[in-house]
Amino acid sequence: VLASIISQSLELLSSSSTIAMSSSSSAHLSFLTGRLSPPFSSERVGPPPQRVEFRIPKSRFRCSAGQSGFFTRLGRLIKEKAKSDVEKVFSGFSKTRENLAVIDELLLFWNLAETDRVLDELEEALLVSDFGPKITVRIVERLRDDIMSGKLKSGTEIKDALKASVLEMLAKKNSKTELQLGFRKPAVIMIVGVNGGGKTTSLGKLAHRLKNEGTKVLMAAGDTFRAAASDQLEIWAERTGCEIVVAEGEKAKAATVLTKAVKRGKEEGYDIVLCDTSGRLHTNFSLMEELIACKKAVGKVVSGAPNEILLVLDGNTGLNMLPQAREFNEIVGITGLILTKLDGSARGGCVVSVVEELGIPVKFIGVGEAVEDLQPFDAEAFVNAIFS
Repeated sequence: VLASIISQSLELLSSSSTIAMSSSSSAHLSFLTGRLSPPFSSERVGPPPQRVEFRIPKSRFRCSAGQSGFFTRLGRLIKEKAKSDVEKVFSGFSKTRENLAVIDELLLFWNLAETDRVLDELEEALLVSDFGPKITVRIVERLRDDIMSGKLKSGTEIKDALKASVLEMLAKKNSKTELQLGFRKPAVIMIVGVNGGGKTTSLGKLAHRLKNEGTKVLMAAGDTFRAAASDQLEIWAERTGCEIVVAEGEKAKAATVLTKAVKRGKEEGYDIVLCDTSGRLHTNFSLMEELIACKKAVGKVVSGAPNEILLVLDGNTGLNMLPQAREFNEIVGITGLILTKLDGSARGGCVVSVVEELGIPVKFIGVGEAVEDLQPFDAEAFVNAIFS
């Protein structure tokens, strides 16, 4: 189409002619002025003009930059909020920080002769905080090499190198921590996970955050297995001031509910549709298959949906969350993680383990029970919170 348009334009330029337009659209495309507009007719008019203009059918070329800009600004705003909410993250990881406080004691009077003993105890502290054996050994051996080569000469330098090593692991594989919402409205976010992980609560808290940023949010009660799931989500909808779509009838399928919600979101101009799903064991094949049906259903309504599939993982399970994450990722392709209940344990190192093992970015972390305590994940703030 573009080749044909260019060819016609060159012919018209050589004959000093113009193309007149006959459409109600006000947008014009001009080689000289750069103005944009839509269907054209080739009717000669008046004396040779100073510019050549033609129309492009509106249905063929549609610019969605405005919507793209909206979601880009939203992601940027949430990212900025993560930096401003450092105090909540800091307080949320108090137990992990207490567990790792031994590192400061070890390094306070550090000397080269005690390198092996200090590194052995540092290794134990990292393992207790659920950094995982593979990551722990890698960190400690890197520190050992730098100490022996003379790069690190004091306890302060060792502590800084430890923090830098952890931050590098998080930043390298976790660069897209902001929500990736595409450019079509509504953006669709599916929330998945096992029973008891905090899935519905996380969805409600996420709706609260998004609503506060000025977005129009619609909830979909896609958990059709648990009797109280819809009631719980309706409470969150009322609490956050969001609309909600629930199942009609007791035997409604999750895919049907989500389809209805996304259609409504599309017709009524919602920015984001948050889809709850039934909690399921990652070992239950038939229930995992239902997630595939849900994913396909929303994709038929909005091309490219769902934009995000966020897996909620209970931080109290520590490294036991890894098998869950692997299975869910294999079945539906997880785009991001929400780690919950990190305030109630000394297992903050599991964040690093999950990112390093799976290469899936952590989008949000739960650092408390209040509605504001689902925090956007910021790698630098996290590292400072656990290694104060």
